[in-house]
Formats: sequence, structure tokens, C-alpha cells
Amino acid sequence: MALIRWQPFQEIDALQREMNRLFDDVLAPSSRRENGMAFMPAAEMKETEDAIHLKLEVPGLEAKDLNVEVTADAVSISGERQSETKTEEKGVFRSEFRYGKFQRVIPLPAQIDNQKVQAEYKDGILKLTLPKMEDERRKVVKVNLG
Repeated sequence: MALIRWQPFQEIDALQREMNRLFDDVLAPSSRRENGMAFMPAAEMKETEDAIHLKLEVPGLEAKDLNVEVTADAVSISGERQSETKTEEKGVFRSEFRYGKFQRVIPLPAQIDNQKVQAEYKDGILKLTLPKMEDERRKVVKVNLG
């Protein structure tokens, strides 16, 4: 018989992760829930000196199905995946695709000029180029070291 070392802190961490997942599922807004799971497009943000570049993964949608709203300090992306209804004559149909409405609001690290935003949507990837305000580009902050 092999002895296994008991590590109670690993079990507590696992329990805490499971409780956090449970509360996240329960407290997620119902408008974003699909079959008990919230859908949120994956995002990637890169900040340069002149702009913020934001990429979002929204496969299976057309550009007309997306709604993008940009303020000076946040980007909101919403849309809806429409389901295709097919019936099987043998009586069994299974789908693992998710359908329904989604929304994601992404706060921006700098003020942007929302009148000059450029967007491109291709192959399920939404690319936004968000130019920074002139004031933000020239902004220098003095750091007090003590």
C-alpha cells in the first residue's frame, strides 16, 4: 500500500476555485447566459504610442450581426448568434454550438478619439484601431520617489 501525502491547502484552493465558478455562473447577467454558460468573446489589446489596437474573436457571425459602440474610455461589443434549426428524421439531433445574445464592455487604458476609430472584420476576427487623444500622447507624469 502506497502512502500519499495529504496537502490540505491544495484541496482548499480547489474548493475556492469551484465556489468562485459556481457564484460566477449564478451571478452572471441573464442576458449573457446560454444554457447555463455565459458567452464572452475573447479579446486581445495592444497599446502603442499613438493608438490602442483591440482584436476580438467572434466566429460564426457576419459584420451586420455585430454592434460596436465606442466612448472615449470604453468599447462595447454586442451581437447575437442565430441558430439554424434542423430536424433529423431518425429522432436524434445534437448541437454543441452556442447561440444567443452576448455583450462585452472593455475599459480602455487611455482616452481615445472615438471619431477616428477604424474597424475591420474578417474571418471571425474584429480588429479595432482606437487612436489616442492628442492630450494623452503628450501627457507626461512626474513620479515622486519620496
